[in-house]
Amino acid sequence: MLPSRLRRSRFTPTQRRFANIACALALGVVAVPAAAPVSPALAAQNLGDRSLRLGDKGKDVKEMQQLLVQVGIKTKVDGEFGAGTKKAVERFQTIARLEASGAVGKKTIAALRQAASGGDAAANDAGGYGSTGHSTRSLGDRLPLRPGMSGHDVKVLQDFLGRAGFKVRIDGEFGSGTTSAVKKFEKANKLPVDAVVDGADVEVLRGQASADKDAAAAPAPLKLGPGDKATIGSDGLAIAPASAPAAVKQIIAAGNKIAFKPYIYGGGHAKFPDDKGYDCSSSLSYALHGAGLLKASLVSGDFPSWGTKGPGKWISIYGNSGHVYMVVAGLRYDTSGMKQDGGNRWHKSLRPTSGYGVSHPTGL
Repeated sequence: MLPSRLRRSRFTPTQRRFANIACALALGVVAVPAAAPVSPALAAQNLGDRSLRLGDKGKDVKEMQQLLVQVGIKTKVDGEFGAGTKKAVERFQTIARLEASGAVGKKTIAALRQAASGGDAAANDAGGYGSTGHSTRSLGDRLPLRPGMSGHDVKVLQDFLGRAGFKVRIDGEFGSGTTSAVKKFEKANKLPVDAVVDGADVEVLRGQASADKDAAAAPAPLKLGPGDKATIGSDGLAIAPASAPAAVKQIIAAGNKIAFKPYIYGGGHAKFPDDKGYDCSSSLSYALHGAGLLKASLVSGDFPSWGTKGPGKWISIYGNSGHVYMVVAGLRYDTSGMKQDGGNRWHKSLRPTSGYGVSHPTGL
């Protein structure tokens, strides 16, 4: 309260009220809390409120992860933008024909929402986009594709299946013939055999189709001398030649550790280097990591521009957006063909190099 001499002055009621407040503040009677800063992560509650990148956390990150899973891109849904989520984003960006930066801006968010909502909408409408004015859409613009749907993206799917060796009529209708071809493709590539074409199916199929389309073959591995070739022992593991450099021996030793591990699409990326299973790119990443040549896993489309371009003397890596394998001292290290070779990643036979970019670890 004001001193008595001030209360007796001719202040108006309003003047006395403000004077009382001023005195209380001066004496520390009234505490005014400081405004707490607003965290950007807390302010961004919904997907699209901000761009997302490695290290971000929040509800919007979790929403993005849920959409990735919905379209068939495996990732942990925990609201944390870690290395595994970054790899998942890169996979989707490749499928959606965007720059595979791993950062999530407006274009990636729009494409992800479109792909996810498109699959759901089409599931409730057998006519799909073929009857709603979206017939120019390409494969990957809506995910997943299911039996009963129709449209230009189904036509592209059928075309890609044919290029990959699974013959089917190209009519834009996801009928019984396409269903059978998709199941055969999924079984051959150790994908879930459900005839539901999600992001995993599209990524592998796009790579195989481009390999068939491109008639130009990448250069074959350089020839080795008789004593420079690796062999496969009775246990199915590779035996490095005595003449090989130490790094090559380390790559072979690391490859042997997971030679019979299961193929799991997306495996070996979020939990690098140790996981229950590995896909094509994480298998190579694991082996190269064993020689200290990689600190983190790469996706298949990264390898053609990694290291030194062209085949190497000891190691040649063949990759495109859908698949990657390598030839190490004359042996093929490849997840493709595991079923035929008893679940082994090591193969004595080589394979056509059409449609692949080739590179090798510098110096090898």
